[in-house]
Amino acid sequence: MSVSFNESDDASDSSDLIVRRMRDMPVISSGIVDGYGPIFNPGLLHHEGRYHLFARGVRFGYRLNPDDGPRFLDYISDILVFESLDGVDYSFAYVLVSAGEHAVHCYEDPRVQRVMSTTGERIVMTYTNLPSEESGMPWRIGAHELRWDGERFHVVDGSGRLLGPEGMENKDAVIFNLADGRAALMHRLPPNMQLAVFDDFEALWDADDSYWVEHLAEIDTHTVIRPAPAAFGVGAGAPPIATEHGLILFFHERNADGVYTMNVALLDLDHGRPVAILPAPLLVPELPWEIEGDVDGVVFVQGAHRVNETMIYVAYGAADRCIGSAVVLIKPLLAALAHEAAVAHAATQLSLRTAS
Repeated sequence: MSVSFNESDDASDSSDLIVRRMRDMPVISSGIVDGYGPIFNPGLLHHEGRYHLFARGVRFGYRLNPDDGPRFLDYISDILVFESLDGVDYSFAYVLVSAGEHAVHCYEDPRVQRVMSTTGERIVMTYTNLPSEESGMPWRIGAHELRWDGERFHVVDGSGRLLGPEGMENKDAVIFNLADGRAALMHRLPPNMQLAVFDDFEALWDADDSYWVEHLAEIDTHTVIRPAPAAFGVGAGAPPIATEHGLILFFHERNADGVYTMNVALLDLDHGRPVAILPAPLLVPELPWEIEGDVDGVVFVQGAHRVNETMIYVAYGAADRCIGSAVVLIKPLLAALAHEAAVAHAATQLSLRTAS
């Protein structure tokens, strides 16, 4: 994959020196697959030399709701897979899973991640499991393991489960390993983001109610990222990208104007909690197809891949209609995060001195 801009040696307040869109048009547009309209909010896995996007495809036939309730009616989405060699030119490959399969009414917003377990690497898809409105049940974090047969991915039969506390709205989940092999789940009980840490992947995968009861009892302790003042909420975006300085977590924030932006934090490799958060968004809706759509003003990152030592590729949903891609330069991003970490440390030391 080639890009055409230079890396700056110095940190800057301008995100233009850190992130650049791959093109000014979507890499995947609405309506390009028969039977589907909007195609957006993709998870990402780079596997065997190809980019595999796991996108949310909304079936034809949905309509605006004229009354109270959800924005749209008959709004059902499946998970579609697209493939590319360069991260720009994508082709539709297949439908991974359809609404109604594996006892899931509707699949939304998939993230795909490699996670180490006690028996080796697993490929896991987390997503929003959306029940029917008639059920009265909240959306939950759904999860399935995936397998590769040499040509395509499949959902592993019998692997599906719901993660997190029962009976509570919970979504935007990513799973990752800490430096010592423990497994962590970043999730969202609105409006904040919480971190749950387990001894290993199996403990996370099979956590029972007793774990989540204790988690909820200490929810303030487990809350790691909160919205900025006047913002509506935050949620994990892509599974974190490992660097020697920590884990880079791209996440979204819905600001006071209702606009969704791409933000970034640096997580500690040992405990998974943020050591720095950039105060300003890294990417905001600017192009027409990011500003206008089924939901106006949205860039919603869900996939990231470290291309090499200098660059991260990200894929994002735009205005709940289509998909864009961008590259992020690692060196200036880490420099900006290091600056914020130093500022936070100095503020903490000053507070301690003042208190004493």
